[in-house]
Amino acid sequence: MPDLLVIDGLRAGYGEAVVLPSMSLTLREGEVLALLGRNGTGKTTLINSIVGLTRRFGGTLALGGVDITAMRPDQRARAGIGWVPQERNIFRSLTVEENMTAVARPGPLTVEKIYRMFPRLRERRHHFGNQLSGGEQQMLAIGRALTLNPRVLLLDEPTEGLAPIIVEELLRALGAITRTGGICAIIVEQNAQKILGLADRVVILERGAIVHDAASLTLKVDPAVLERYLGVSGAAAHQG
Repeated sequence: MPDLLVIDGLRAGYGEAVVLPSMSLTLREGEVLALLGRNGTGKTTLINSIVGLTRRFGGTLALGGVDITAMRPDQRARAGIGWVPQERNIFRSLTVEENMTAVARPGPLTVEKIYRMFPRLRERRHHFGNQLSGGEQQMLAIGRALTLNPRVLLLDEPTEGLAPIIVEELLRALGAITRTGGICAIIVEQNAQKILGLADRVVILERGAIVHDAASLTLKVDPAVLERYLGVSGAAAHQG
């Protein structure tokens, strides 16, 4: 499969601070990448840099062969970058259905298809965003990002603080979308073991640099890597 997202020598951060000294990373169509690392290693900065929210000091980003380096965040969204931040950023004064139809773009991922993925959202489609539980808000945030019909989906701590049964539902839906829709995804996750079953590949960051990049299967059979870089025995990888 061809590379869908190509990051080449990206140097980025905030203000005068460089968090990512030289990041190079590629993702293929349909590939799910788990982004792990201790606190403050640059995971969220990498996500924000793909969205276009950081200061770029150098390097390039391309999506589907198109250079998006100079694009604003709204232009990147239209080009195919879907983003679900930790804060979720749903429209709390709009209903579930209004949240999704307000941003929906033409494509195979329709609001109706999102309802089939997340039946809870259909049941609550007339509820306002501020009337939803944390898990329902996260489903809505993901559903809303998907109605943009993105080519790349970025999720920053999508399961944080959610009940295990909701986490299972979210991961099942994400797996179905990436497997059938050709979307590639980068998922920042606290709990390494939780995400290994969904991810094809795992990248671990330290000080804004990649220190491990391998198939997720290798971490399942050899958790020593998690212990070395994350200080956990396959249980919880810390957010950063």
